[in-house]
Amino acid sequence: MISYLLRRKRKKYVKNDSLFGESKCFRNGKMDNIYKSDLSEDAYINNSSGKEIIGSSFNFAILPFVYCVLIFFIFLLLGRTAWLQIVKGEYYYSMSEGNRIRIHRIEPKRGVIYDRNNTPLVRNKANFMLYFIPADLPEDKRELDEIINQISILTPVSFDEIKEILGTIDLDDLEAYRPLFITDNISYESALKLFLKADGWSGVIMSSKFNREYLNVGKIYFYGEDFEKQKEYLSLSHILGYTGKINNRELEKVSDEYLPIDYIGKMGVEYFWENELRGTSGKKKVEVDVLGKEKKILGQVEANDGHNLILSLDIKMQEKMEEILISYLDKIEPTRASVIVMNPNNGEILTMVSLPSYNNNQFARGINREEYNQLIENVDRPLFNRSISGEFPSGSTIKLVMAAAALQERIVSENTYFLSTGGIRVGQWFFPDWKAGGHGRTDVRKAIAQSVNTYFYIIGGGHNDFVGLGIDRIVKYYKLFGLGSQFGIDLAGEADGLVPTKEWKREAKNESWYIGDTYHVSIGQGDLIVTPLQVAVYTSFFANKGKIYRPHFVKQILDSNDKVIRDIENIVISEGFIDDYNIMVVRQGMRQAVTQGSARSLKILPVEAAGKTGTAQWHSKKKPHAWFTSFAPYDKAEIVVTVLVEEGEEGSTVATPIAREFMMWYFNEYKPRDR
Repeated sequence: MISYLLRRKRKKYVKNDSLFGESKCFRNGKMDNIYKSDLSEDAYINNSSGKEIIGSSFNFAILPFVYCVLIFFIFLLLGRTAWLQIVKGEYYYSMSEGNRIRIHRIEPKRGVIYDRNNTPLVRNKANFMLYFIPADLPEDKRELDEIINQISILTPVSFDEIKEILGTIDLDDLEAYRPLFITDNISYESALKLFLKADGWSGVIMSSKFNREYLNVGKIYFYGEDFEKQKEYLSLSHILGYTGKINNRELEKVSDEYLPIDYIGKMGVEYFWENELRGTSGKKKVEVDVLGKEKKILGQVEANDGHNLILSLDIKMQEKMEEILISYLDKIEPTRASVIVMNPNNGEILTMVSLPSYNNNQFARGINREEYNQLIENVDRPLFNRSISGEFPSGSTIKLVMAAAALQERIVSENTYFLSTGGIRVGQWFFPDWKAGGHGRTDVRKAIAQSVNTYFYIIGGGHNDFVGLGIDRIVKYYKLFGLGSQFGIDLAGEADGLVPTKEWKREAKNESWYIGDTYHVSIGQGDLIVTPLQVAVYTSFFANKGKIYRPHFVKQILDSNDKVIRDIENIVISEGFIDDYNIMVVRQGMRQAVTQGSARSLKILPVEAAGKTGTAQWHSKKKPHAWFTSFAPYDKAEIVVTVLVEEGEEGSTVATPIAREFMMWYFNEYKPRDR
């Protein structure tokens, strides 16, 4: 053993690392190969001297597999890096920056709406709102529940409702940094308490925004002596409309300027002129603390307040017409009516009353379910603007258009006469006049003045050997006067009405067109339906002697300092399709209606007026609608007044007195100097 150890000691080893991790050792001047890698196999190898030595062999076949695995993981790492840095880079950058720097919006003031005499009709008032920034809310469930519990005590929103609202937000999404509306219209006392508490609550924001308050509305009138029939008439509501908190459907349609906590125009002028009234938001770059509260302003772009609007509406005329209309409704059974007063020379609407109406301040402050149910369950539909959306048979007011069409097509002249004996018979069918025994020998002026049905039956559908206009030419002229389509008034909800045709009847009713259909359409009955606005517009055509203007409410657009930005153009939709002489003949017939016809009660006015009554059958068991449309002064018209009383029965006895009393006040007491 000792001799063996001595021999080991004398052996010399020289170590050299090879390329493949082998150790080359020289023992007694000869090289041995010893491979130490796990990827090798131990083996005995004969060296050049024929002696056996211990060594290793490498399995080179697995190298491609190793390379593929390495390359796969390298590309996986690079792909993930590219995804995070390039595709999601902005997202994560925004999230990280959101923890320190935020962009807060500066809300502009909404524009004010004035009447034509610069009387404000609306104002902005403070509205306390509470909302969350979900990403900043406490992660601790108990802490968050305590905050929600205290909020539910101080506001009308319950604990469960707030939790439900929070459940709609993904906290891992950028949406978590957008405001989440909780409640508004918070009382002053509760708002003060919440302001103090919210300062220490992470992600809870108390804000003072602007809300609308509508002025010159709020008169309460009583219908009859029965308290149960009490009615609240606020006729500007249909015109101004109201604003309300934006909903999800609206949020999808509007630009990125809007947030879920914003208010938007819902109806009326507020809706139609939203872009002008709203203004442009400013931006404020701020540094926030760990609670998400503002610490320092880093930069700011000021907001541009909304534009103010001057309406063509005259609030004094509006209130007077409302007062007159209600006083007449108080004497009779009907509760639904519409009146339009417009300037025939430019299309400006001076007054529009639709009754019954509603209180738009209820919607502006946030209407409750009970109040809303009362409105939608009311059979008189107070939310419905019957002046532009209501569709009714025109009654005899359409005879103005029929007379002009027959004269223009030379079906008749001003000297053409027909004998009215109480109606006409076609086979087994009889089409009556309103007057038993008829009106005798009748020309076009008398036919308009006394509303002689027989005359218009004949010029419309013909009789015996006389060839009338026929339904195709009637439809042509009705459409030239704007019937069956919208004029484009700057209020939402304008209806088209309906001008029936042969094709329409075949498709809608699967019936053929008969001569009786033509007779009915010729006197404003049957399937023909119009809106009060359409009647007012075609009356304006005869008042201004030949032009149809687009009706509109907004007269001027001002900046926030009430400097004029632009005037609204008065647009002529059509003209020149009726000769001047034929227009004059129709006007003379309307004047004759006042001097010796169905509108004789207007003879007492201080100026000469012209008009046309109408009684429109629409239901076999209900009273007809009462119409009257007119203009004055006769030679140089300043106003057109169109009145509709639903189920008012006779136009001459119900609708005409309303127009007469308003014109009496206007020309005797009020007439503005600028007109």
